[in-house]
Amino acid sequence: MNKVMHSFEEAVASIQDGATLMVGGFGLCGIPENLIQALYQKGVKDLTVISNNCGVDDFGLGILLKNRQIKKIIASYVGENKEFERQVLAGEVEVVLTPQGTLAEKIRAGGAGIPAFYTPAGVGTPIAEGKETRVFNGKEYLLEEALIADYSLVKAWKADEIGNLFYDKTARNFNPMMAAAGKITIAEVEEIVPVGSINPDHVHTPSVYVQGVIKGTFEKRIERLKTRTV
Repeated sequence: MNKVMHSFEEAVASIQDGATLMVGGFGLCGIPENLIQALYQKGVKDLTVISNNCGVDDFGLGILLKNRQIKKIIASYVGENKEFERQVLAGEVEVVLTPQGTLAEKIRAGGAGIPAFYTPAGVGTPIAEGKETRVFNGKEYLLEEALIADYSLVKAWKADEIGNLFYDKTARNFNPMMAAAGKITIAEVEEIVPVGSINPDHVHTPSVYVQGVIKGTFEKRIERLKTRTV
């Protein structure tokens, strides 16, 4: 089945108010920037977003946050986004801060069909409040539930026409596990190639997890540019 979409408006057409989204990327690396822009233009609101962070003030998920389209964020840190920080301190957005490794495993477990798991991360901290704990081999562990989403929006380097995905280096980050944990997964990519062009050993996300692919052009902005003075 050919899964190639021809516009970003088409790609986000079925996403409605109140949807839960997983959005790939780490900082600004490997984010589905064009799909985010399409959501901004569509104006959907009351979104629950699961992502490592929330972009910067004027790029990535930051534009949805600034436009008040996000009501809840499940993330591992507030990061460089001043508007995110302001909304959190003002109580204008609900935030569930989660240890980064725990967040990754909650997403991976959701994609694998595992409902919950025990982890030592967060034991004895506010993260553990209201959660079940259990002792294994003399050490206390915290029960964390898996995460799934209505939609996963991911960024890959290359896709074939049926949705097999290949990610480039560190831009892989959260993308593969999110692709598996969304009921509907849309991937924006830099290149779409014929079926059979990607070496099977290089397929990071099999096509069975992907419902749509679309080719985009990318700004690839750097979150914090550092240069050396010679």
